[in-house]
Amino acid sequence: MKPFDYFAPQSLDEAISIFDSANEVGDTRGLIGGSDLIDQVRNGRREPARVVNLKGIPETNRLEWIEGDGLHLGSAVSCSTTAAFPKIKERYFGLYQACGLVGSIQIQNRASVAGNVCNSTPSADTVPSLLTYNAKALLVSSKGERIVELNDFFTGPGRNIMEANEFLVEIILPDLGENTYSRYQRFIPRNEMDIAVVGVASYVKLDEDHKCISSGISLASVAPTPVNAKDAEDFLIDKKFTQENIEEASNLAPNSANPISDVRGTSEYRKKLVKVLTSRTLSECLEDSI
Repeated sequence: MKPFDYFAPQSLDEAISIFDSANEVGDTRGLIGGSDLIDQVRNGRREPARVVNLKGIPETNRLEWIEGDGLHLGSAVSCSTTAAFPKIKERYFGLYQACGLVGSIQIQNRASVAGNVCNSTPSADTVPSLLTYNAKALLVSSKGERIVELNDFFTGPGRNIMEANEFLVEIILPDLGENTYSRYQRFIPRNEMDIAVVGVASYVKLDEDHKCISSGISLASVAPTPVNAKDAEDFLIDKKFTQENIEEASNLAPNSANPISDVRGTSEYRKKLVKVLTSRTLSECLEDSI
């Protein structure tokens, strides 16, 4: 492990000042829980020149629900704290489920949803649900703030659109309103502490006639980045949310998958898992809506 400089800013301005010289000094990495970063540094997969602990900044610890606006989830808020927040289980059940699947309980007490996002692995458990909710990321640098759609955030395995001098302050989840339902499921060889062979998050919003007026289906571990199953999403719109239509949408979901074959599963096997998990998550949403 190569030596690096360590910083623990206590304000946004202090952190911005540290990140602002990233292009001159070298790779500058934000530290939140560190469950991914510390392992990467220890094993030589990353060699940062500086590590910046963002947990002491008040804005990164924000966890606030605003009616009509949505949820503001600070980048330093742990997965366990996120899952314990009442509005998460009430309005974003798929994310609630995913938070309980990130490593062990000990890791969930340190790792954050934002850290999962910034690590940008195709198998990240919390990301698919965020994509179905059309969540956004608030990024900050010396140039100011910018809010980006998470659907446009990921560019490849371990890569995203953040510039060298930017860091993520919070994730913004919109207020989805009433009659919304979501679920997340993954397939793994072991019960815990494993990476998803395939993960599927599903979300629907229904009208008074039980017709689907909004939908989101996002897939993990089947492409270089998390992807939306567009054909399946589009099929459900303006249709009665029935088991028959769920099965048809599930048949369409693998159209968006482009998985690899490796020791954990073949490409064809992963596509079959996409179909099965899409059916299961949507069926659970149907059960909740009845």
